[in-house]
Amino acid sequence: MTTAIQAIFISGYEERTTPKPHTVYRIDIKAHVRSWQMWRRYSEFDDLHTELTKATGAAPPAGLPPKHVFSGLVKSHSDPKTLEERRVGLEEYLRAILSAKEDKWREAYAFKEFLGIPIGKQQPAGSGPAGSSSSTTQFTTSTWLDEHAELQTRLRDVWADINKRDALADRGDVPAAHKSNVAAKAKLAGVLSRIGTLGRGLQELGMAGMSEGELQRRTDMVARLQDDCEKLSRVVSVARQGASKPGLGATAGGSAATAVASDSDREALLGSAASKPARRVFGAPPKETEVTRPLDNVGLLSLQEQQVQQQDNQLSQLTTILQRQRQLGEAIGSEVRLQIELLDDLSNEVDRVGNNLQKTNRQLNKVS
Repeated sequence: MTTAIQAIFISGYEERTTPKPHTVYRIDIKAHVRSWQMWRRYSEFDDLHTELTKATGAAPPAGLPPKHVFSGLVKSHSDPKTLEERRVGLEEYLRAILSAKEDKWREAYAFKEFLGIPIGKQQPAGSGPAGSSSSTTQFTTSTWLDEHAELQTRLRDVWADINKRDALADRGDVPAAHKSNVAAKAKLAGVLSRIGTLGRGLQELGMAGMSEGELQRRTDMVARLQDDCEKLSRVVSVARQGASKPGLGATAGGSAATAVASDSDREALLGSAASKPARRVFGAPPKETEVTRPLDNVGLLSLQEQQVQQQDNQLSQLTTILQRQRQLGEAIGSEVRLQIELLDDLSNEVDRVGNNLQKTNRQLNKVS
């Protein structure tokens, strides 16, 4: 879990009066996907050092800054010079643990708890992912990809059921077509629930240290699955428009007629009335195009539904793109804020070193 930490520093300290006067140090932790702060006092650092030494059998690579000789005096707790030296020493202590070749100190439970690193709940013994009530999904990078591939296979199965439904509807087998449609809906519902689990697993992998590039790539993979599910949900909820009604326009061999009858057939069936163009009585006269001119009311309604569905799909894709842009913007903003804090710290450090150099030069001038 600690491999997700990119930077750690102690940016300052604060005097508190309850339950008794003491000083707490602000620890800023930056991980791959988020940043947070922790406030710890020196005694908690001391307890951490003891716990790590006991748990690993060896002291961490860097030691804690020593307690002041006159720790019982009030001055030692409020002297800015003492507090600044202690802040620098505590920061070096934490960074030494993170950069150590051995990971036994940074992987210790006490260290993770000290920094406030999220630690997933352990699954009960003998319980699997399917039956566990734990909030964690227990995905690894490889099992996550296996689950994604399985969901893609399930979506292809849903498409196969939809194609089977349409073929059965063309042959007039309405009960079998309905059965195929029900099967497609059931499979799609299962995929939707598993996509949610896949998304939560990706968040946990991001907290576990997955790189931002890989995390964004897999986020796009989940978004594409969700888009495919939205398209399929519309298809399975609408019966095929092209199927002809029984008893109308059937040929001698029993095959279905096309959705639009020819002019000769219309004239033979309706006589002179067929020569009159079909009128749409509601609203202003429509602007005809090459696509809409041969369509009757039913065909026009089907065309409108198809166009609305295409617009919905495009809007869904645009929403996904905007969400990604927002995530990128928030990440950039967080990075900019962090860089500003680092620059402020660097500026303060430069000022402090400059003051020390001036004092040293004055002392050298007095000596010479």
